[in-house]
Amino acid sequence: MRRVARRFPDHGWAWPDGSLDQLLKAALVEDAAALKLAQEWLARHDIDAAGFREHRLLAAIALRFGKRLSEQPAYPRLAGLQKMLWSRSRFAMREAEPVLRALVEADCPVMLIKGAARIALDAHAQKGRVSHDIDFLVRPQDVGLAFQTICRFGWEPATGSSSHALVDRLPTLRSLNFQKGEFGDLDLHQFAYHAAHSSRIDDEGLWTRAVDAELVGVPVKVPAASDRIAMAVAHGGLDAHTHSDWLVDCDAAIRGNSIDWDALLETVERRSIAVPTAIALTYLGQEVDAPVPMWVLGRLDELVRRTKPWSRLSALLQAKPRGSYGSIVWLARGCAKLVRLRQARPDRVQVGAPSAPVWRGRRRTSVTGTGGPIPALRQALARDGAASALRLTLDCDLPPIRRRIDFELRSGDRVVALLRYRNHLAQKGPCRLEFGGEIPVDAEEALVLDARPTRFLRSRSSPQDLAAFGAIPFSIHLLAWH
Repeated sequence: MRRVARRFPDHGWAWPDGSLDQLLKAALVEDAAALKLAQEWLARHDIDAAGFREHRLLAAIALRFGKRLSEQPAYPRLAGLQKMLWSRSRFAMREAEPVLRALVEADCPVMLIKGAARIALDAHAQKGRVSHDIDFLVRPQDVGLAFQTICRFGWEPATGSSSHALVDRLPTLRSLNFQKGEFGDLDLHQFAYHAAHSSRIDDEGLWTRAVDAELVGVPVKVPAASDRIAMAVAHGGLDAHTHSDWLVDCDAAIRGNSIDWDALLETVERRSIAVPTAIALTYLGQEVDAPVPMWVLGRLDELVRRTKPWSRLSALLQAKPRGSYGSIVWLARGCAKLVRLRQARPDRVQVGAPSAPVWRGRRRTSVTGTGGPIPALRQALARDGAASALRLTLDCDLPPIRRRIDFELRSGDRVVALLRYRNHLAQKGPCRLEFGGEIPVDAEEALVLDARPTRFLRSRSSPQDLAAFGAIPFSIHLLAWH
């Protein structure tokens, strides 16, 4: 196997470099060299000025070396950081436990993925592996049960939409994030990979190869070692190292000596992730001395050569760690990512009832004061039994922020329309918004209009977040049926 260079267009061009490379090696290479790298990084950098990507790696380094770093002036801050990150992960697991247990007791198989999978396999790793959100996978036929169970335990969609607005879209969603309280963060997946990397055959193989594990006392499945690597690459390896501890997960899986390399290569080929896998495994093999077999790297090289030139370039651009490229690469990377996210394979079937129609709002002449009813977050709408078209004018007070304003029009538990206005110019103060559209003839229950936030807001949310994302109280100025 040839030696990989760090120049474009070789795989090494997209490897981590600079301080990120130093932190990764402090977490992964042999002890003496790693300890020296960790000490050098701590001596030259301010932990408080580092980002969350670096903090996640520092947690792994703190677990690895512990008090061997105690002579560093930054050690107390490092120990405090590790404890804080570990505590948040524990709180997230505690919030998730009732949902996971209820699903298992309902005979709904649950497979943990990403960081939660590693912790389920190795409880000791939780002090060094940040997992503030719990990602889990269910089979597509079980996603409705999982959705209902999550909502029954008081979780809310992170998008700010109500559960009623999302239920009809479930069959078409790859994943859905839910949040609860101060620390609860659940990612429900019915597909483990993005549509651009879908494979119905490998979706079944993923469940067949899965192994048993346990998280907070709940029996779960986790992907086999080969699938943990493939998933880490497909998610982290094409995300410009938003986080980099996925490489630590890959290294742990490789050193666990339980990898079916042939299965990994089959998955890589079926999922079309040869380029990011080659980037990751050549880095781990050449830079970190992870025991990656040479024949595996050779087979990966063959798969890369068979990849279309545009796809190779696209993967290189998306794998390059953010912060290590200029504006031209940034622009090209953005275009490449947009193309990938819009791709879908024929075997990812999109089925299910269409979502509710969106009524786009228009801003009428600003008003100095509504003088009408007291604004509220929910209003009942009087109906005219013979009419099916509705024109609605709402009075509300907008914050001086460019943002989206959302409302949901419901008939019972069914969302019949989404009302949306975009305040592009950040115009503030009292305003009048006009919406209109058709009401389905079978929407026979009473109509209710709800103001919705545009994302889930925790109780500790700042006034700035409330202004930017919170639900906007409204009063009804005009309601006309025709």
